[in-house]
Order: sequence, then structure tokens, then C-alpha cells
Amino acid sequence: MATPRPAQLVYDFADGSRDMVDLLGGKGANLAEMTRLGLPVPPGFTITTEACRHYLAQGEEPQSLRVQVTMALRRLEDKLGRRLGDVQDPLLVSVRSGAKFSMPGMMETVLNVGLNDYSVKGLAEAANDERFAWDSYRRLVQMFGKTVLGIPGERFEDELEATKQRAGAASDVELPVDALRELVETFKAIVAEHTGREFPQDPREQLDMAMRAVFDSWNTERARLYRRRERIPHDLGTAVNVCAMVFGNMGETSGTGVCFTRDPATGKPGAYGDYLVNAQGEDVVAGIRNTLSLEDFARMDPASHAELVQIMRRLETHYRDLCDIEFTVERGKLWMLQTRVGKRTAAAAFRIATQLMDERVITPDEALSRVTGAQLGQLLFPQFDPTAERELLTKGMAASPGAASGKLVFSSPTAVEWAARGEQVILCRRETTPDDLPGMVAATGVLTSRGGKTSHAAVVARGMGRTCVCGAEELDVDVAARTVTVRGRVLREGDVISIDGATGEVFAGQLPVVASPVVNYLENGLEAALAEADEETAELVRSVDRVLRHADRTRRLRVRANADTAEDAARARRMGAEGIGLCRTEHMFLGDRRVLIERLVLAETADEQEQVLAELLPLQRADFVELLEAMDGLPVTIRLLDPPLHEFLPDRTALAVKIARGEGEEGDERLLAAVERLHEANPMLGLRGVRLGLLVPGLYAMQVRAIAEAAAERRTAGGDPRVEIMVPLVGSVMELHLIRDEIDGIIAGIEEAAGVQLAIPIGTMIELPRAALTARRIAEAAEFFSFGTNDLTQTTWGFSRDDVEASIFAAYLEKGVFTVSPFESLDRDGVGALIRTAVAAGRETRPDLKLGVCGEHGGDPDSVHFFHDAGLDYVSCSPFRVPVARLEAGRAAVHTEAGGHL
Repeated sequence: MATPRPAQLVYDFADGSRDMVDLLGGKGANLAEMTRLGLPVPPGFTITTEACRHYLAQGEEPQSLRVQVTMALRRLEDKLGRRLGDVQDPLLVSVRSGAKFSMPGMMETVLNVGLNDYSVKGLAEAANDERFAWDSYRRLVQMFGKTVLGIPGERFEDELEATKQRAGAASDVELPVDALRELVETFKAIVAEHTGREFPQDPREQLDMAMRAVFDSWNTERARLYRRRERIPHDLGTAVNVCAMVFGNMGETSGTGVCFTRDPATGKPGAYGDYLVNAQGEDVVAGIRNTLSLEDFARMDPASHAELVQIMRRLETHYRDLCDIEFTVERGKLWMLQTRVGKRTAAAAFRIATQLMDERVITPDEALSRVTGAQLGQLLFPQFDPTAERELLTKGMAASPGAASGKLVFSSPTAVEWAARGEQVILCRRETTPDDLPGMVAATGVLTSRGGKTSHAAVVARGMGRTCVCGAEELDVDVAARTVTVRGRVLREGDVISIDGATGEVFAGQLPVVASPVVNYLENGLEAALAEADEETAELVRSVDRVLRHADRTRRLRVRANADTAEDAARARRMGAEGIGLCRTEHMFLGDRRVLIERLVLAETADEQEQVLAELLPLQRADFVELLEAMDGLPVTIRLLDPPLHEFLPDRTALAVKIARGEGEEGDERLLAAVERLHEANPMLGLRGVRLGLLVPGLYAMQVRAIAEAAAERRTAGGDPRVEIMVPLVGSVMELHLIRDEIDGIIAGIEEAAGVQLAIPIGTMIELPRAALTARRIAEAAEFFSFGTNDLTQTTWGFSRDDVEASIFAAYLEKGVFTVSPFESLDRDGVGALIRTAVAAGRETRPDLKLGVCGEHGGDPDSVHFFHDAGLDYVSCSPFRVPVARLEAGRAAVHTEAGGHL
């Protein structure tokens, strides 16, 4: 019987393609694609994500992996005519991570694998450059010690700084060869001290250990935090890319760089990037030295620059999108080390999408798919008031737009701690590292004194929409003293500064903010916004307008707003809302009207209750008249009173203490008795919603009368009121039947008295699992369903939202119970299953049943796609999220048309 052939776990670059991203990861798939295109890519191979998943699950690599790596390594050696770690002319390799989804800086990289005490001499002889060889060995021991052996990076960095001071070198490139030899020995001693063993001299052992370190880095805290934030599944694993080293640190004719085919911060066309002479790739992204521009690179090496620009254009044409590229020049020879679809700011995303559409590179549908609701949401954030007085401290590179003010902090743990207690903070570092990710997440903005637009800080900040200014060279950051000095002025931890990620400016104190130009466009129209905009802003506004208009033409889902006042309704209409999906009538009982609810609760006779309701009626009617006028011609769904009555009464404990201290006023004791009577252990599951209508005589009748009379008044005045009445918290069709009998009778009476036909649909909120499961029967009495996903999530999960978000969710996110709060993005497996059940069952009974959602999920981009797929007719959200929902509804339609691929 033949032995089954083991699964293929290793692929040469020449054998893959970008379509194999699930198996080869993004980096490996794109290296294979560039190889397939005939671009100058150093040869190498990729160890698959399948191997990583096996390693993480079993604690060891698959048995066949080492053999397959050996075969791939021998093919690589034969191709180049060199052997890994050979003492004459050694082959060296880089070992780099590469997950399916880009996770910049979150996982490990080890360069120069294969160097040891013997091969370093062979490298020096082959390159005819002793300094280069020992610099490469120094880098290997430092990176290997930190990433593979887990030695604190500060140990190596402190020794490097001390060596530079002794040698009088301003940077590592100025260190002489003797200093580098000594530094290697010092680094090896650090390794022995921390690990109890010598630095590994066997090149293959180095390779295997580096490979396992990359696998292990998939589950580091920073990687898990990044995946949680970006909603990347934790079970994908990473590929490992083993690539023949090419060297940017071989003198003045060598270097390394990162570039973009368009500016990722603004979207401006044209090649953009950073270059470092006599450096390896990690030097650029780490931001340890300030970089040169591509224009500088063109003057230094015209031939390599010209070839790079040609390749950049070819890659952008091939991928039909902004490309992020890493390259190295080795003694005048250009090598491509990586490409991927580049991360970009929100403003750049919209500009690039419309630019590529105008260039006929992508279709309008593809342009719509290239932007997201989250990015549009970022463009709605306020900006600094340009007319306000300001004190400029310094200026750096505009790495990620936004206006951020906060207290200076100098470490990631401090940022997390201060943000947790409600402080707005700006994380200030010389340069950030992947370990700073928690602080970057917690901070409102990031400021560094080193690095460029392709540094770690810039790339990660852009990816998460965080305001960032990089490379502010005048800043002297002293992390130990927790100070930063700029132009002789010392700022201490806790001092407030403001940073403008669009201009790179850093200001003292907190600056006032104004509405963004995109909000101005949404509120006042395109022409008004353009009249106030400069050229760059005008281009952005036009881009947003074009994409939103295409989304509106494309989408099937309608978008309504949750609005309780005429002012909110008018704003929502300007934002593009096509009606009101939820008017919460309880908000109309706040303020001065609260006393009427107290009187209703305290009423001891039916006559007293009727008197209070009679006083409430005209107030409610006036509210509804204003609302219907603001939304004339569009549907307005008004929810009858939902929360328990005790919410309108004084706090039980505070009232009891007030009386006990003898500070009570007349009637307080009666009020306390009423509060005690209404007190419930769990009021969210008590006397609320439809139960109020059934058990508090006249309450719902008053509201229905006010709604119907308002509609009749608007109709008589020549308006076009399209009101809908929604009954909350129905769990049984009998509840709805009983309420409908009363509602229908009241509406009929008002129609007859006013001589108008109102045609008011009656529907219900589906916010209890039982309602979803019995939707077939409930649809007999309901003309529409609106899913109240906030309560449906609470009752499905058994969560009390106000309690669990503080006490449970942090741990649940950490443990991977869920990757995002189910109140933020819809739980598709649980709550989503109930919604699909209710949709199918409801329409089986009533094929023309109108279906919507009015919970907060109606404005969540990911949830909007679910609601489109589930067959709902509309989503409803807060007025400022209406544009986001419009955009995502269009994207959902394109997604469906494309067969599920955006």
C-alpha cells in the first residue's frame, strides 16, 4: 500500500500567485505574483498558513515540514550557487511573517539569517566590505535576540547607543568596523546571559528557530489586539516567507525604501515614499532615522529610480489600486521585496477611488467598493478652527489626518491608564514600535520625533484612523524624564497639546474645533461647501459626493433616521434620510413634562388620570405636528411609550434619603410610595412597552389620539403626513391584537371627525426572541416589523447592556468569546438567525410585510450588509450615521451583484 503524500506546506515564489492569499498570506502571494510578472524579486519560498495552524494547535510543526523546507532551501541554493551560511560566499535569508490580512509591524521579522562567526568573514570577503558584513551580523544578533529569544530590545539598544557615544558616531551607519565587531561580541554576551546558551551558530538552526518565532508571533498580545480592532479572525495563522537577502547596507550606492503609487495620506497622484541610504528595510519602518524623499533618491541613483517608477506604474495597473511597495538597492541593482494594496487615510480613499474611476482603471461600482462607511465616518470628525488663536510649537510630517488634542504621555501603559479614566491623551515617542499598539489605540493622537510617512507610527495610525504627526525633528523626547523639549521650551507629561494630522503642525494647548467640510457639504449642499473650500478640500468633497450619489443609485435598502424632534428630523433629511424609522416618544416626557408623569403615577382615581392625560394630549400632538411637517412626504414611524414609568420618577434611594433627613417637600412621601410600588428588580424585563398600554389605562390611547390628530391636522393643511405607529416589546400576538383593537377604533373616530383618510399602518418592534420565533402569527396583526436590535441582543444573550459592557466585555474580547461587542456589530449567528427566522415567517403570513431595523446596528457598516442580505427594506440610525448607512447600503448591493466579492 502506497504511503500517502503529505500535504504541500512550502511553495517556491515561482509556483504561487496572488489568488493563493489564504494559503500563502498576503506577502507570500504578492511576492509570487511579482515573480510571475517578471519583476526583480529575490528568489525564495513561502511556508503556508496551514503549517502555522498545525504548529499553533499541536505545539510542533508538521513532520513533513522540515523535509519540505530542506527541499525548497536546496532549490534556492542551487539557483543562486551559494549555500546557507557557507564560509566562503554565504547565502543569507530573511524570515518574515505574512498573514492573509495586512498587520503592519505586528509580527516578527528576522534578517541576515545564516551569519555566524565564520560566514561573516566569507561575507566580508565576497562583498569586499568588512564593515558591511559585521553590520549585518550585528543586526542579526540584535533582531534574533529580541524576536526569537525574547530578550528585551532595550538591552541591545542601550549598548548600541553607548557604542555610538564612545565612537563619536551620530548614527549607526557611522560606526567603524572595529566598533561593530565589539558590538557583536557584546550582543552575543547578552544572549548568553539571558538564555544560558551561546548564540546559535548553525545556520539551519537559526532558520528553524526564526520560523517558529514567526509562528509564535501570531498570538502575541499586540497581534491579538490588532486583530480584535480590525476584526480579523484569530484562527487564520500566518505564512512565513524565506527570501534570499539583498543588502541595502552595502555603502552609499545601496539603500532601502518604502513607496506608494499615490500619496496614502492625501490621495495625491504621483510616486511617494521614503528612502534611506546604506540601510536595511527595518530601518525605514522603524523610524530610527529620518528618511530622504524619492526626489532625493532620483538625484542619487537616477537609473534605479527610473526603474522603480516604471515598476510602480506597472503594479498599480496590475492591482488597479494604490500599491504599497518595499524595495532595496544593492550596489545600484533594484530589488522588489514586497507589494500590497496600501493602507490609506479616509480622505485619500475617496480621492483615489474617484481618480481611478476617472482614469478608467476601475468602474463606478468598484470605486464604491474601495471606500467604507468607517472611512466616511472619519471624515465627519471635527477639524481645528482656522480662525482660532494658536501657538505653533513645531511641524512634522502630516502622516494621518484629523484634529486631536490631549495630555502628553510618553509610554503606552500610561496612555492606556489615563484613557481608561476618561483622559484624552497624545502619545509622544521618539518612534513607535509594535509594542506601543495598546497606547496608540487608547490615544486620540500619536506624535513622534523620528520617522516618515512610511514608519510604523504612520502606517498603523492610518490603518486605524488615528491622527498622527511623524518626524517632528525639533522634538527632543526624553522618555525617562517624561518630558519633551522643543525650541527651548520644556513640556511635561500631562501638559495639553494639539496636533493636526493634515498639516503636521503641533500646537500648545487645546484648540477649538469646527465641523468638517464633509459635514458642511452634507448639511448645506455641494455648492455651498465648494464655495468655502480650497482646492484640496473641494476635490475631497466632490469625491464624497460622487461616491454617495452612486451608492444612492445602486442601493436597495432605504435609509431612515432615528429622530425624536423636528430639529433632528430636519438634520436627518439634509443628511439624506428617507424618513424616520424610530421616534422615541419617551423623550417627549422629559424636562418640564416629567411632573405630568409623576402626577399620572400618583393619580388615585380614573378622573385624575384622565385629567393628566388630557393635559399631555395637546403637548404630544404639537410635537407630532412639527415632526410630520419636517418629514412631509416621507414615512415617520412613531413608537408608543416603551421604558418603565419609574424612569420618569426620582431616584428611589435619593428620595428616601432626602425624606429621612427631613428635607422632603410636600408630596414626596406619596411619591416615594409610588416609586416603591413601581420598583422592579429588573425593569428592562418588567412593566414596559406594550404592557404599559395594556395595564395603564388611557396612556397609549392618548398617544395614538395625538398622533392621529396631528396627521389629520397636517392633511387638512395640505401636507402629506405618512405616519406609522409602532407597538414596542410585543411577545405575543394577543398583546398586539388587544392594542390594535383600541388603536384602530381611535383612528377611525378621528378620521370620521376630521373628514380625512389617514391610512396609518400599525406595526411592532421585534425585540424579544419569542417575537422572532412566533413572527408568523404576529404578522397577522402587524403591517410592518422593525427589529429593535439593542433589546433583541440583550434578551438573546441574557446581557444587561449597562452592566456587562464594563464588567464582562473587556475579558470576553480578550478571551476571544467575540471579536467585537455584539451591541456594536450584529451577532449574525445568534441575533442574526432570529432576524432571518422572523423575516421568513413574517413574509410567509404577509408577503407585503415591510421590514426595517431601528437599533444602533442600523448605522454599523458590517451590520448594514447583513440587513441587506436578510431582505430588509430599510435601516434606521442616528442622523449623523445616515450617510454611512447610505454608503454601506450601496456597497452591500455591489457586493451582492459581484457574487459576494468586494
